[in-house]
Amino acid sequence: MRNYEFTVIFDADEEKMKEGLAFVTAEFEKAGVQITKQDDLGVKTLAYQIAKQDKGHYVYFELSADPASIAPLSHVFQLSTLVLKYLFVNPEK
Repeated sequence: MRNYEFTVIFDADEEKMKEGLAFVTAEFEKAGVQITKQDDLGVKTLAYQIAKQDKGHYVYFELSADPASIAPLSHVFQLSTLVLKYLFVNPEK
């Protein structure tokens, strides 16, 4: 298991954000990823439009995960309409 930092941007709408957050946490649970920290950073103005959105709701996670589970999760999040953008970072490198 390695430690990762994961930041995700959801739609600024509260209902869509809650739906997206439930989706992300469910995917983590299915993949056996442990969430060690979760921080809601709130709504921020985006530097450029993403999916015709000017604002996004940011959520930061610290995770403990098997490295083999990161690529499949990336693929799932890339295909999801609930996630505007996401980023996995390995802080140990």
